[in-house]
Amino acid sequence: MIQRSLLRPVQAIRHLPRPYVSRTTPIVRGATHRLPTVSSHHRLSSQRYYSATAEPATNPSSEPPNPSSASSEAQEQQDPAKKELDAKNREIIDLKDRYLRSVADFRNLQDRTKRDIQSARDFAIQKFAADLIESVDNLDRALGTVPTSKLAPQNSDPDTPPGNKEYNKDLANLYDGLKMTETILMGTLKKHGLERFDPSEGEGEMFNPNLHEATFQTKVDGKEDGKVFMTQQKGFLLKGRVLRAAKVGVVKNS
Repeated sequence: MIQRSLLRPVQAIRHLPRPYVSRTTPIVRGATHRLPTVSSHHRLSSQRYYSATAEPATNPSSEPPNPSSASSEAQEQQDPAKKELDAKNREIIDLKDRYLRSVADFRNLQDRTKRDIQSARDFAIQKFAADLIESVDNLDRALGTVPTSKLAPQNSDPDTPPGNKEYNKDLANLYDGLKMTETILMGTLKKHGLERFDPSEGEGEMFNPNLHEATFQTKVDGKEDGKVFMTQQKGFLLKGRVLRAAKVGVVKNS
């Protein structure tokens, strides 16, 4: 009987859950004290239960939704007429910008076309003038070859007797006729914008690389450096544009 009474508590201890069994408590044979019984409430509390549905993942960095933006989006979705009106306004602004750009481009094209037409009119005779100035140069050279002593009937030197033996009336008349022809020709060319210039006339001009072409440099007493003292070939301008630069000699004393 004693053995059966001892076996029953031992079997009850085996069926107890592990958290409630003390491994350090020794089992004393022959003891008659009662062991605590485990109720069904403690058994249920020791079990774990899991949910079948997954909980939604929460992002701690996400900001809470703004109620004002949500309301505005809802209002836009509920008001398609306003959305369409905004689209039409943007389209009108885009079309107006394109129109203004087209008008500006057209006006620039008109101005550029006018300038091109005027330039074509002004310089239409450029090739013809470039070929003509060679004849003007030959006429100028012909007039320059006649010495002035053969053109005056009286000697200009007061120390010599009156009368000029070198005077040639026919040569003087020919020279006057050529001079008049040159004057009329240059006047006609000037009406069309072609002008001739001589930088060595008077005291001489300062050398200008845009108008002059220096062929040589030399010392000249009484003149400053950079002055044009001699013209080998006269220059021509067409409507202010250099058609041919003048070939000159320049003073260089230093």
